[in-house]
Amino acid sequence: MILNIIIVIIGLCMFEIISSVDNAVVNAHVLKTMPEKYRKLFLFWGLIFAVFIVRGILPFLIVWMVNPALSVTEVFTFVFSQDPKIEQYVEQSKPLLLLGGGVYLFFVALAWLFLEEKKYAFLVEKFIHRQGIWFYFLASVSLTAIIYTSLIINPLLALSASIGASAFFLTDGFKKNAEEKEKQLLNPGMSAWSKILYLEILDASFSIDGVIGAFAFTVSVPLILIGNGIGAFVVREFTIHGLNIITKYAYLKNGAMYSIGVLGAIMILESFGQEVPFWMPTLNTAVILLLFLFLSYREIKKSEALKD
Repeated sequence: MILNIIIVIIGLCMFEIISSVDNAVVNAHVLKTMPEKYRKLFLFWGLIFAVFIVRGILPFLIVWMVNPALSVTEVFTFVFSQDPKIEQYVEQSKPLLLLGGGVYLFFVALAWLFLEEKKYAFLVEKFIHRQGIWFYFLASVSLTAIIYTSLIINPLLALSASIGASAFFLTDGFKKNAEEKEKQLLNPGMSAWSKILYLEILDASFSIDGVIGAFAFTVSVPLILIGNGIGAFVVREFTIHGLNIITKYAYLKNGAMYSIGVLGAIMILESFGQEVPFWMPTLNTAVILLLFLFLSYREIKKSEALKD
């Protein structure tokens, strides 16, 4: 039992770290344009906001959204006391949570693969990126297939899938707007308070991926709070001290997106009744992370050899 918990927490930490790489890079670049006292202010209160408010409240909110018949008190009772009756009720609604989250994560990975500018780890990525228009075809066809299958099993699953897709398009639009705003944030003339406020909002939007993906590892909110909290703390440390390390490893974003895509697929399969071992999400994240760390390290060595 203890070993299972440790494996889950390790997986949650790894996933939170690699899924927040982009956020750490943006934060670090913007913080360089701010006075020292405002950097400290953001790093302290930003950590409180990111870990205890956003990543603390979101898991409870998600559990309540898929179990609206439960009161807020009952949700907290389930989370902290593991009441058998409420636990059984929540377990029955688990497919709804997994399908909505799975569709969201799958679309995040698919959009990155087809639409986003990236450093290509494989030649096929370059080919797929050139076929960007096919993202909308694949997204619509896959969503239709998922909803059709859901209607056969449980109509509420179809609603969950559509909510997951809607959540993706809402957050994707915000992230695209954030990329355009990043240039303004780098302007030294912009007020430090405006930058802090925008970075907090941006951090909240990025945290959604990590919190939703966490349910692929476990539906235990305390474990999610611990794993995501540790991961968020490590990301903040990278923001302060390890930006050069992050930017050197050019393929970390690729690894994060492939991990997100596989976790999304796992959640979709589980929502349709496919049994997946508890250790599979952690193993998936670890293997993909190690692969892209190796590819990044090899790229660094190639660049150094060319300079010599």
